[in-house]
Amino acid sequence: MLFVVGTPVSATAATGGVAAGGAPAPTVKAPATKPHTAPVTSHSTSLPYRGPVYQKTATGQIVPYVSTQTPGELKPVTGGSAVGVLADTKPELLVPGHTARVVDGLAAAPMSAPLAVQEIVWAGDQIIGLPYIFGGGHASFVSPGYDCSGTVSFALHGASLLTTPEDSSEFMVWGLGGVGTWVTVFTNPGHAYMTVAGLRLDTSAADDPTNQQGPRWRPLRPANSGFTVRHPTSL
Repeated sequence: MLFVVGTPVSATAATGGVAAGGAPAPTVKAPATKPHTAPVTSHSTSLPYRGPVYQKTATGQIVPYVSTQTPGELKPVTGGSAVGVLADTKPELLVPGHTARVVDGLAAAPMSAPLAVQEIVWAGDQIIGLPYIFGGGHASFVSPGYDCSGTVSFALHGASLLTTPEDSSEFMVWGLGGVGTWVTVFTNPGHAYMTVAGLRLDTSAADDPTNQQGPRWRPLRPANSGFTVRHPTSL
């Protein structure tokens, strides 16, 4: 490598100029930054979280979240609004970083995620605890309970990514193919679920030691074989 007296190496490298003696200056490239991609599989079923949690208020302020449960304890969430869509029935939770966390049975959206991802998480929270109803959420986003694709549809609708509900077969050609950066839908003619920022929104208790039914935030599965993989554009 040639060093030019009185001229920083970075100066010639940045411009791609010619160093003393006529030899081309070495080109120094900035290190490539690996884009964030939320995981879609995990062998761990541990969900309790003990880090800081915040809440977005109705006025848009971010304030510390005051839990009524024991820190780190995951209790079943029950109830919810009568139709699962009433505004402000459950808090809009946030946690630092890129990964969603389960807090008091709800998902807290990562602060580093795009707003659309946060809105998917908060929409999904609104129907946690409602029962599984076959066909629930298909005729309308408003339903007293939801099935698998109805749950996925409701969460995506919360971020204005769907205007009408989709069934699991329709999700097989929805969006773009492959794993998304933040959101991934796994679907086949018989079932659909989604992963959002490292958590799984699913009505099936497969690979979930709590064995609770209906829409729930669950651990990632160790594998997602047998499903078509889709994701929203840009997410």
